[in-house]
Amino acid sequence: MSRFRMRSKGLYLCICASVTAGSVAQLQAEELRSETIHAWDKYVLLTEKRIGKELYSGKGFLAQDFQEPAAAQADRALVLSGRIPLRKMNTKTPAGKDIQVPGGMIYHWRGSVFIPGVTLDSVLEGVQNLDDKDFKQADVLESRVLKRDGDSFHIFLKLARSRIITVTYNTEHIALYRRHARGRASSRSISTKIAELISAGTPDEREKPPGRDRGFLWRLNSYWRYQAVEGGVVVECEALTLSRSIPALVSLFARPLIEGVAKESMNRTLASLRERLPARFPIQ
Repeated sequence: MSRFRMRSKGLYLCICASVTAGSVAQLQAEELRSETIHAWDKYVLLTEKRIGKELYSGKGFLAQDFQEPAAAQADRALVLSGRIPLRKMNTKTPAGKDIQVPGGMIYHWRGSVFIPGVTLDSVLEGVQNLDDKDFKQADVLESRVLKRDGDSFHIFLKLARSRIITVTYNTEHIALYRRHARGRASSRSISTKIAELISAGTPDEREKPPGRDRGFLWRLNSYWRYQAVEGGVVVECEALTLSRSIPALVSLFARPLIEGVAKESMNRTLASLRERLPARFPIQ
């Protein structure tokens, strides 16, 4: 391809991205409908059913273990070499069909990271200590534990999501941690409130009514697995997010960009865990 054609293509993509960003930023409020929630609940139920079988199967523990042997081996090698493999996932019906989500879109990603020089106990201590001001995960502006009852946590997170535009949310979640066989643990975090903010970071900051905003993030569930291995701990996360459907006029360009927000957020979160945990919680 000639340099002129390459420059022209690059200019075209920039224009499309700019138009898409402007169109998405100007999206009007979209109300979360009951049929959208019903489809989300179905997707979550089937996903959690599969995760439960894997956690207690005795044949593996991480989600990557339940791929074809060659893919499982490749993912494990990538993780232990310091990479952060990300995989797009899709929960289907028992009949093998896609789950239709009227009025919404579900994004489902899995990623894993190897954190060297830590123990399983130190990793769990780090991720549960949300009141530590020096330990903030990527995309988290504020965090605190609202209530703790044993291994169950009610937590507050102020989140910022950026790619097309930056959107800030006040969110609340219920997180439950479980110990499994020696050297294994898991957690499940379910959003109970997601409120998009107007004029975030200013004296005029206020919340939009949950479910009656621009619909970039309506639901957020994350499922974590922690496995001690030689030299450290492998941390794996599956994240499900629900957002509004995109008008057909901008969907061709906007959907990949919006989906990229969830993917990049997971990558930053896992990378930040690897960066912060070894320095603060080393093996003694």
